[in-house]
This record gives sequence, structure tokens and C-alpha cells, in this order.
Amino acid sequence: MGTRKIAVLPGDGIGPEVVRQAVKVLEAIGEKFQHHFSFQEYVIGGAALKESGEPLPAQTLDGALHSDAVLLGAVGSPEFDKNPPHLKPEKALLQLREQLKAFANLRPVALYESLADASPLKREIILGTDILIVRELTGGLYFGEPRGVQTNKNGIQTGFNTMRYSTEEIERIAHIAFRAAQGRGKILHSADKANVLETSQLWRKTVASLATQYPDVHLEHIYVDNCAMQLIAAPRQFDVILTENMFGDILSDEAAMLTGSIGMLPSASIGGAVGLYEPIHGSAPDLTGKNVANPLATIASAAMMLRHSFHMAEEASAIENAIRKALDQGYRTADIYRGVGALAGTEEMGDWVATSL
Repeated sequence: MGTRKIAVLPGDGIGPEVVRQAVKVLEAIGEKFQHHFSFQEYVIGGAALKESGEPLPAQTLDGALHSDAVLLGAVGSPEFDKNPPHLKPEKALLQLREQLKAFANLRPVALYESLADASPLKREIILGTDILIVRELTGGLYFGEPRGVQTNKNGIQTGFNTMRYSTEEIERIAHIAFRAAQGRGKILHSADKANVLETSQLWRKTVASLATQYPDVHLEHIYVDNCAMQLIAAPRQFDVILTENMFGDILSDEAAMLTGSIGMLPSASIGGAVGLYEPIHGSAPDLTGKNVANPLATIASAAMMLRHSFHMAEEASAIENAIRKALDQGYRTADIYRGVGALAGTEEMGDWVATSL
């Protein structure tokens, strides 16, 4: 079926280390299933700022737009914290999502039973957790205009952002969530703040109007603060959670604790012609170069790439089964190690998953 072109954006901090393991696993998949993947590496974030003075160079963007899929590590570095907003590493990620038209962010939160004791929550609460968070990715506070910081004549500064959504933006992400629920447990929770925000009132009204097109899906509206509480108190009640950009950012990081570590959660950003795949964790500069970062979220993101961009369900399942096998046999990186099993470094965990394929 030809060569699949993958743009590889290692990024900053532990990004290059975990991405190397995902590429290793994809190469193993190619060998096992007779696929050919072509990997082209580009700089982004802090690495790009050092090299070219901008977080998302034109060459990187062009390479991403002309690939079949994008694999990203992480962006962010403390040395750029004092930069103006347009010259921060994180700006590259927002720009890339916008340019790829990747408006739908899929974040699965599934507990591997062998990791139940790695979570700070009680085993009886989290066993059986299997959630998909569908986050709108190119609207809301992160992209709304006007935004900025103003200074009045007395020298007092005021920062402001705009949360903005159109019915079209809400409908397109809601359709994806409803369809996802149809293929899962047929329960959809739509998280908003409709008791306070006009944006959320429109969100709730629009999602409710679409529900009639999906009579097999049970829709429940839930306030985002209650959703955050319920994720910890009774996570098994959730199947698919639909929410806007900032709420989804926060809820998915919270949900990571159900799985034992944020290093376990992959994501897929889809909607445009080219999908973007990345772990939900950050660049973790304090772990850089120590061979301790957990690569499993990035490897699982590669599995999502196979499933969503290349329609290789069998190959994606092979990776996910290899991850499960590694965990069942006791392999643990430092973030999920609780004194039992074999402590493995980043490279060792990647090697084990690739070899087991």
C-alpha cells in the first residue's frame, strides 16, 4: 500500500527520548506486518527557538502538512519562561493544531489491571475504568480573540482572554463524541459550566439538539466541577466525556491518576487531513537524559496513529497487547514502580515492547 510518511517532532526535554521508543516500535510493526514507514525529523518548541528563533519554523509546519501523520514528543523548557507569548515553545503546539485543523482530541483513559496499585486511589474504585475524553482542541479560551494584557494610565495591568464557540464548532466535535459512544458503552457525558457561562449554555443546547440523531446513546449533561469530583469518586460511571478545550485539558490530566501515571496516557488529535499523535505529558526537563521517563504513552500514541490515520487496527492492537504484556510481566518505569517487579529505563521499556512484537 505504499510508504507512510511520518513527520517526527521530538521537541524538548524527554520528548526525544520517548519518541525514539515509539519509532522503534513502529519499525518493529513495519517488519512484522510488511509495512514501510518513512520517518522525517523536524524541530519544534524550544529546540526550534534555539535553532531558528521561532517555535514552529516554516520547514517544520510544511513537513507536518505534507506527511501522512505527525508523531510529537513534548514542548516546553524553563529557559524560555520569560519570552513573550509568541516566542514560547508552547505556542508551536497551538499553531500546529490549528494549521492541521486537528479540532478533535481523543484521550483514552484505560486502567491496566496490573497497575491498579500504582494509582493513589483505592483499587476497588478504579478497577474497570475505561474512559474516552473527547476534547475540542482549536477553540475556547486558548484561541479566542480578543486576548492580551493592557496597562492603564496608572500602570495597572489587566490580562484578558475570550472563551468563544460557534454552533458549528460545537456540532463537529459533538458528532465525533456521539459516534465514539456508539462504538463503546453508549453513554456520553457532556461536561460544561452552563450555570455560569453563556458559552456553556450554547454548548449544552447544541449538544442536546444533536442527541436526537443518536437515539442509541444516553446523553447526560454534567457540570465540569462535578465531573472532576466524580472522576475520582466513581470513574466507572463514565464511558465517553465530551468537553471544550480548557476543561478537557484539566480533566484529562486529572484522569491520568486513575491509571497510575500521566506517563501512561496517549492522545490523538484528528479532524484534518493529517493526524497529530502525542503523549499528554509535558517535557519534564528535570528527567531529561536520565533514561527514566515512561515511553508507554508515546508508544500507545503510535498505536492510535496506526488505528486512526492508517486504519491498521490489527497492528494497533498488537502494540497495545505488547504494552499490556510488559506490564503484566512486571516491567515498570520509575513513575509506576512501587517496589515490585523489574525497574526499567526508557530504553529498556521500549526495547521490551518492540521485541515482544
